[in-house]
Amino acid sequence: MTRTTSAVARALERIERLDPALHAFIEVWPETALAREREAVARRLPLGGRPFAVKGPSGIRSYAARRLIAAGGVPVGATSVPGPGTVWQTWGQGAHGRTVNPWRADRTPGGSSAGSAVAVAAGMAEAATGSDGAGSVRIPAAWCGVFGLKTTNGLLPSPDRTGLASAGVFARSAAAAEPYLRRVLSGGTPDEAFGLPLPLPLPAVYSEDLGFAEVDPEVAAVVRAAVDRLVAAGTVRLLDRDAGLLDPADVWTAVRGGSPDAPEAVRVRRANDERLEVLFSGGALLLTPATPNRPHGHEGPGSRYSTALTWAFNLSGHPAASLPAGFTGDGCPVGLQVVAPRGADLGLLAAARAVEDALPAAPAPPPPGHR
Repeated sequence: MTRTTSAVARALERIERLDPALHAFIEVWPETALAREREAVARRLPLGGRPFAVKGPSGIRSYAARRLIAAGGVPVGATSVPGPGTVWQTWGQGAHGRTVNPWRADRTPGGSSAGSAVAVAAGMAEAATGSDGAGSVRIPAAWCGVFGLKTTNGLLPSPDRTGLASAGVFARSAAAAEPYLRRVLSGGTPDEAFGLPLPLPLPAVYSEDLGFAEVDPEVAAVVRAAVDRLVAAGTVRLLDRDAGLLDPADVWTAVRGGSPDAPEAVRVRRANDERLEVLFSGGALLLTPATPNRPHGHEGPGSRYSTALTWAFNLSGHPAASLPAGFTGDGCPVGLQVVAPRGADLGLLAAARAVEDALPAAPAPPPPGHR
């Protein structure tokens, strides 16, 4: 008789085997995880012992983690985040060293939820929690070739007093993320509200650069090809609306620095909010590249901000996700960002599922040493 290995045991085995090369985890909790799994199965809790990872040493105390544990999810470990004094080196510091991109070890996985994205991409966890204050879920999701969603700002409790950061989740796909998001977002929301398909085609606006960003031409080409495929499949109907925004870089810096009422910050933020209100009218989506650049090397990002296309929606509060869109010629994953109206998190999840159904399935990265 063949004995079936549990999902948590499989996750722990992959962590033990793969993480010494990927450095996604700072802590792993095998005994506690196996005990939690037995309890979740015995009590027949909704998640039934599904393994997930938490972002950083404080991630186990986050609202999302507490919700998942209560529903029978099993945290297997804490993932890497940037080390002290590494302001721009956002790839994370794992127990074995700096966190590396599972597709190319010479490139960063992005950050700051670096380890969470790598853990999911490499199959060391089915899902992982994250937080996103400037793109910290969407950027590593894009660069590791997985699904990552930032919730509407203020929808879930956040320790960030600036209001920029909101909770997020990683999974290999939107479909794989749904059981976890169902538990995190379900406060007062009936289960039947999840998984409902949206009528197609989805009205959407496409913008390569949001009117100000300098985008790598190959990254733009990969995302445009994905959007064209969505249109051809009847998944998306493109609208002729202006997606041009004012560059929010200085506004984000002012808000993060405690000066949200600076006159120029107020002017730019108000102008962008007004433009976005028109753009999202009627429930339209916004499609952009998740990042203007491909994963950079471990020496640093150069002059192009990887946050250029993401942090506008931390300021505006809109929910946003990154889905795998394809690869550049040098083997780096590229993400398609999908942004929805404020509060339309369930609609965004449903839209993401429709989008990924029309695109080629995202492959898993090869094991370390087999690139």
